[in-house]
Amino acid sequence: MKTRITELFNIRHPIIQGGMHYVGLAPLAAAVSNAGGLGMITALTLGTPEKLAQEIAKTRGMTDQPFGVNLTFLPSFTQPPYEEYIAAIREGGIKVVETAGRSPEAYMPALKAAGIKVIHKCTAVRHALKAERIGCDAVSVDGFECGGHPGEDDVPNMILLPAAARALKIPFVASGGMADGRSLVAALALGADGMNMGTRFLCTQEAPVHQNVKNAIVAASELDTRLVMRPLRNTERVLNNPGVQKLLEIEAAKGASTTIEDIRELVGGIYPKAMVQGDVDAGAWSCGMVAGLIHDIPSVAELIERIMREATDELINGRLRAMVDAGTSA
Repeated sequence: MKTRITELFNIRHPIIQGGMHYVGLAPLAAAVSNAGGLGMITALTLGTPEKLAQEIAKTRGMTDQPFGVNLTFLPSFTQPPYEEYIAAIREGGIKVVETAGRSPEAYMPALKAAGIKVIHKCTAVRHALKAERIGCDAVSVDGFECGGHPGEDDVPNMILLPAAARALKIPFVASGGMADGRSLVAALALGADGMNMGTRFLCTQEAPVHQNVKNAIVAASELDTRLVMRPLRNTERVLNNPGVQKLLEIEAAKGASTTIEDIRELVGGIYPKAMVQGDVDAGAWSCGMVAGLIHDIPSVAELIERIMREATDELINGRLRAMVDAGTSA
C-alpha cells in the first residue's frame, strides 16, 4: 500500500508506533520497523541525552529500516534539556521525529537544519494547521478515544479526521481507536494517510513491559478507561484501577481548586511501577478506549501482517469491492 505517509517516511506500510513512556524502546521500535511500519523510541523515557544516544545505537543494531524518536514537550516537574536531546537525535542520524504536547516551534530550526522530518501530534484541527504553518512535514491527529492526552475539545475521530482532511495540505495519520485492518481502512476513508497505534502495540510480545500490563489491557473493555487531570486542563486517558479511583475522588472533592501537588503521588513516577514492576493498580498510566478491541498479544510482525491482510484482502478487495460490484451489476 502506498500513501503520502509511506512515501514521506520510506516505509512499507502506513502504520506508525506512537511514542509511549517506558514502552518506546529499542525492542519494540526495531520490531515495528522490521515489520514495515515506523518504530519510535521515546526520548524522555531514557532520562538523559546520553542514554538516548545509546538506545538509538542499540536500535540500529536491531534493524536496518527507518525508525524515529518521540520528543514530548509536556508540562513536567523538571524541564528536560531539549537542545541536548535534539543533538543526540541529530548525531544518531535519526531522520524522523515525532513531537507531542506543546508546540515544537522553538525547536523546528534545529530539527530542520539537520534534515529531520517532523510529525507533530495534534488533538484539534487548529493545532494541526499551526503545525503545518511552522513547517511540520506531517501530523498525527488524535481523537478523543486516544490513550494519553486527548486535549480538551472531546472530538472523536469520526468527526476530527474528515475535518482535518478538509483543512490540511500536509499528510496526516489517525490516532486513537486504531487496532486492526478495519481501523486502517476507516482512517483512509476519512482522509488520513495512515494510522498511529499506541495501546495496540503495547500488547505485543516485543513491548518491553511487564506481563501484568498486557494482561490488564486484554482483560479490559472499551468502558474501562477514565479521564484524569481534567481540572488542570492536562487531561489524560488512563486505564481504570484503584489508584485512578483514588485520584478521581481527590479531583471530585477539590474540583477546580485541584493542584498537581494534590495528585502528584498518583500521576508522578507511576510508569516504572506499572511498566517495569507490574503494579498496574498504582495510579495513572495511559491506555486508549481501543483496549476493548484488543484480545491477544501477538508478535509485532504477526500484528502488522494481520492488519494489512484485513485491510487489503478482506476489506478493500473483499467486502467493499463486492458491494461495489454488486451495485454495478444490479
